[in-house]
Amino acid sequence: MPRLHEPQLRELAARILIAAGVTGDDAATIAAELAEANMVGHDSHGVMRLVQYVDYVQRGLIRPDGCFEILRDEPSLLIVDGNFQFGQVTATRALKLGLAKAGATGSATIVIRNGNHVGRLGSYTQQAAIAGCAAMMAVNAPGPGGVAPYGGIDRRLGTNPLSIAAPRGERPLVLDMTSSASAEGKLRVAYQKGERVPEGWIIDAEGNASTDPAVFYATPSGALLPLGGALGFKGFGLAVMIDVFAGMLSGSGVCRTDLPPGANGVWLYLLDVEHFLPRAEYDALMERYVAWLKSSRRLAGVDEILLPGEIELRRREQRAAEGVEVPAETWRQLCELAGRLGVSLEDVAAKA
Repeated sequence: MPRLHEPQLRELAARILIAAGVTGDDAATIAAELAEANMVGHDSHGVMRLVQYVDYVQRGLIRPDGCFEILRDEPSLLIVDGNFQFGQVTATRALKLGLAKAGATGSATIVIRNGNHVGRLGSYTQQAAIAGCAAMMAVNAPGPGGVAPYGGIDRRLGTNPLSIAAPRGERPLVLDMTSSASAEGKLRVAYQKGERVPEGWIIDAEGNASTDPAVFYATPSGALLPLGGALGFKGFGLAVMIDVFAGMLSGSGVCRTDLPPGANGVWLYLLDVEHFLPRAEYDALMERYVAWLKSSRRLAGVDEILLPGEIELRRREQRAAEGVEVPAETWRQLCELAGRLGVSLEDVAAKA
């Protein structure tokens, strides 16, 4: 199992993407997002996705030449059609335009239809927070999903993730979560490693509880459960509302069977902090709040109270020093994919 550092992760991803027909600039954008996901510990959204992405390109489900089409452009509103270009490329460009709008007017709403898998939502909201905006971002799966409704068996929802971030210097608060018990990518990681998953994550095709991720990928397939276990109606309710905001309002849709797997509808909302109160006042309130939370007495066995995003920041520091261990099966699949595309990864691993 190779252990790769961030430059090697980026090079690996860019090399494969360019060989698959992606332009250099777009490949760099996608590679940066994949590598960043690995660096902060979200391997489910990292370079392992390259196998899936290239497959989608070759099947025409991702269109590297898809245009970024602005359907509506107002001072605080942007509606975009991604035309099934890579989700990371579309979302990165939309975020940049949204930040400019929020800076000018105080707030901005951006929605994207016909997008592909945008990757880790927390990356975009963190970028917004560092730029001085509080941000909320949600993504729906207008096409075939993998999550059963609360009390149901059949797949009816996407994992419908949500991220909320708030500025705090270079270390913003970043909540990044799915409305399902787990991200699908975490099942994929466990499946490739031959590991079980926690109870309460999945059911098989008959609705029986399971800890074997293989049942999710079987035919007939099982399903992920909503977030919350016995209180899964809360995760289900959140997923339903995300379908409304990110699916219906974006024009991407819901319960569609004519879209490829991995299609995303996106809803992004930005608030420029300095339009609401002086930044120095906000920063003082934030530090006072953080100190207040961390000063709480702790339960036995708890060393520290961690805020949203702190685990990812610390994991990034750790992996920057130690590198990212790529699982053997993931590395085998990536090397096999690279070989089919006529490129080699041996020198990438040698540089690590």
